[in-house]
Amino acid sequence: MAQSPDTAQSTAKPTLVLLPGLLNTRRLFEHQIEALSDIVDCVVPELWHHNSIAAMAKAAIDAAPPRFALAGFSMGGYVAFEVMRQAGARIDRLALLNTQANPDPLESTARRRGFIEQTRIGRFHGVQPSLLPQLLHPSHLSNKLITQPILEMAAEIGADGFVREQEAIMGRPDSRPLLVDIAVPTVVIVGRQDASIPLRHSEELAADIATSRLVVLEECGHMSPLERPAEVSSALRLWLNEQP
Repeated sequence: MAQSPDTAQSTAKPTLVLLPGLLNTRRLFEHQIEALSDIVDCVVPELWHHNSIAAMAKAAIDAAPPRFALAGFSMGGYVAFEVMRQAGARIDRLALLNTQANPDPLESTARRRGFIEQTRIGRFHGVQPSLLPQLLHPSHLSNKLITQPILEMAAEIGADGFVREQEAIMGRPDSRPLLVDIAVPTVVIVGRQDASIPLRHSEELAADIATSRLVVLEECGHMSPLERPAEVSSALRLWLNEQP
């Protein structure tokens, strides 16, 4: 017997929108998507098609149902804050992974402009193995199950996507004033040895968001969904089951 619309509505799983970082695709969250499939349906927008945080946020909102949980990793965290600004009433809960609320520092912007210039003259080579120490805990540098997806995701997104993402990151707004207004259940997840976005930034997020809980992962760098997949999935499950 077919379900009535009301019954189907009541048994439908909630949606978790997962926002990836720079040069990351859906593959970043493979473990979390599988591990949480019993309680949520996951949506991963392809952010690299857009060159502003506002446009990335709109794409995420357009891909989401009327109510949803939201998780952003690194650049995806910048987008998550913009989603909160554009459609905060639609978000049930928020997860912030290895990210920060600060605008891009001047020295970082200058470095990104250099990357863009090199890319536009044909010198985009994805993520080179020499860059992995900035992304990973030293104990993970020789683990191909972690390093290979990073290299392959970057190759998939390519030079044009890289330029668009860098332009978006450079132009991101200061989201620190937003933090005190966030009132949904929030989890802040970070690797203790994150060299790209150090622990102090996550501590600041957790301090300013009254409804937040901080999860610090040991022996973990920037790429927590790949480096500590089970722990990240466990933290997200606990967060998804929290009562508002």
